[in-house]
Amino acid sequence: MIVQTKKRVVLGMSGGVDSSVCAFLLQEQGYEVIGLFMQNWDSYLNCDFQGHTKSDEKQCNAQKDFADAQQVAKKLGIKIYRTQFINKYWKKVFQYLIKEYKRGRTPNPDVLCNKYIKFDEFIKEAKNKFKCDLIAMGHYADIINKKNKYFLTTALDEDKDQTYFLCGLNQVQLSKTLFPLGHYTKTQVRAIAKKMKLDNWSKKDSTGICFIGERDFKPFLGNYITNKKGKVVDILTKKQIGTHDGVYFYTYGQNKGLGLSGQTKKYFVCKKDIKQNILYVCDEQHKEKCLSSTQCEVENFNWISGIPKTNIVKIRFRHRQQFVKGQFHIIKNKVYLKYVSTLAVTPGQFAVLYQNHTCLGGGIVNKLI
Repeated sequence: MIVQTKKRVVLGMSGGVDSSVCAFLLQEQGYEVIGLFMQNWDSYLNCDFQGHTKSDEKQCNAQKDFADAQQVAKKLGIKIYRTQFINKYWKKVFQYLIKEYKRGRTPNPDVLCNKYIKFDEFIKEAKNKFKCDLIAMGHYADIINKKNKYFLTTALDEDKDQTYFLCGLNQVQLSKTLFPLGHYTKTQVRAIAKKMKLDNWSKKDSTGICFIGERDFKPFLGNYITNKKGKVVDILTKKQIGTHDGVYFYTYGQNKGLGLSGQTKKYFVCKKDIKQNILYVCDEQHKEKCLSSTQCEVENFNWISGIPKTNIVKIRFRHRQQFVKGQFHIIKNKVYLKYVSTLAVTPGQFAVLYQNHTCLGGGIVNKLI
């Protein structure tokens, strides 16, 4: 008689409600579930002393999060372990972030965190230490397998959909991954947690930088980039209207924290001159002229399931941004995008492409054309 054993799944448990409900759903589906908690940031080791907020101190403490995850694991009767990739996160994610800011660009560390940590280092650890069949994460996304090709598709809850941050994944990573929350809304997830009497059912969602949390951004970056004050210049009049703390700390389209409270007009960042250390701004009346673009070049593009047959796409330049209609062209292995006029497309951001509900992949905006 052949005895079928349960497939073993190692679940990334953060102590939050999403991964906690994932554990319950996986059990319901007949999997053997093992929880694995990741710590990828240490404020003392990483010289993270400036920029902490009160909300961060309350919500993003690794010890508190692990304790929450342990409570859920005990409630559901599963084993939970702890691991850390602090050094790998620093080398593969955070050093890139600092390098990009020093170039005057606006990086997205969450995409790289998924690509190199959650779905690379985590998978290796789960396979090597726990001999698992699959891993699972509490992302709002879904995976469809058609003829041994894997497609990343958007979640039922469009407001919570996280495929933007998963655009760097490949076929091997998707083949080893489950996203149990793909067909649930956040409201349903909290309702399940409440019904199961999980203590964290109403816990606030984590926000801020992946695994780091909420920070007051300027002083936080000041831990790693030297402040250098310079001129804030109206790009149309060429007149200085203020002083900035360092061009690295600002991004295109930003209109808060510019230190221009004495001005009668509302201003937006529209250009950064790194060499001259000048921050250029435009007023609201000229925002469309100074901040709009219709074409860009994208580098290091990752096609999740291969290049599609048609080049008509929907584009997101930021998470939760409304889709932008456009098309792609590939010239000498570089991806070029044409799209309807869009504000504040920013070098360093990820441009992520979609067709219907499928996320095709994404790459980094290199320059506007």
